[in-house]
Amino acid sequence: MIKIKNFQISTLVILLCFVSLQAQEQKQLIWEESFAGDSINLQNWNYELGDGCPNLCGWGNNERQIYHKDYVEVKDGMLIITANKVGDVYYSGKINSKNKFEFKYGTAEIRAKVPGGRGLWPAIWMLGSNITEVGWPAAGEIDIMEFVGKQPDTLHTTLHTPDSFGNSINTKITKVENIINDFHTYKIDWNEDAIVFYIDNKKVYTFSPKVKNDKTYPYNQPFYFLLNMAVGGKFGGPEVDESIFPERFYIDYIRVYQ
Repeated sequence: MIKIKNFQISTLVILLCFVSLQAQEQKQLIWEESFAGDSINLQNWNYELGDGCPNLCGWGNNERQIYHKDYVEVKDGMLIITANKVGDVYYSGKINSKNKFEFKYGTAEIRAKVPGGRGLWPAIWMLGSNITEVGWPAAGEIDIMEFVGKQPDTLHTTLHTPDSFGNSINTKITKVENIINDFHTYKIDWNEDAIVFYIDNKKVYTFSPKVKNDKTYPYNQPFYFLLNMAVGGKFGGPEVDESIFPERFYIDYIRVYQ
């Protein structure tokens, strides 16, 4: 009798694993950006330019860079965002997919390589598509990956909600040795109940508040991507190593499954 029970339990476990794998396999690729050609695809992306003024000077974080098209390029099948200092001015690049590609729920995977250097702040993140109407943080923010050069080998995955207004309380810090030397994959699985973060297919953080409403979980609407590299700022830090420039942030691909 004990053997039969154990057999039944083992069979059930195998069956559940099979069902789980089958469900993953059923996800369909709905959008892919492989950065082919020699320039960004303007059917998918918008440039964000300037220093955020007059409405959001320093992009709300006292950042020091000016965003310019010349610091965003596509080469050898990759997006390359360069940060540089020309004279006394820092330049960098930023693009977003607002109104061009937005999605609600699914799996997003990005392969990228971050640069090193104190003062740099490359990021892969998302904002709610209703941000123009409701503002931040009511629209919600999903930081798939943030890296700051002042903290080598450290990656941040964070969510900003109205409930946490401006404070990184929904966050996980993950150590990845020699992060700047290699490409890594950054992934989220997102549904109506939770957002799960992965680095190199290893689960690092699950966000699923017990009470879900507009203040704690504003993630029941379409979101769009943002890719950029800031210089300095509240998170990047006031100190910038002038000897590092130019530095480059490489994004190999973005894939979205549902």
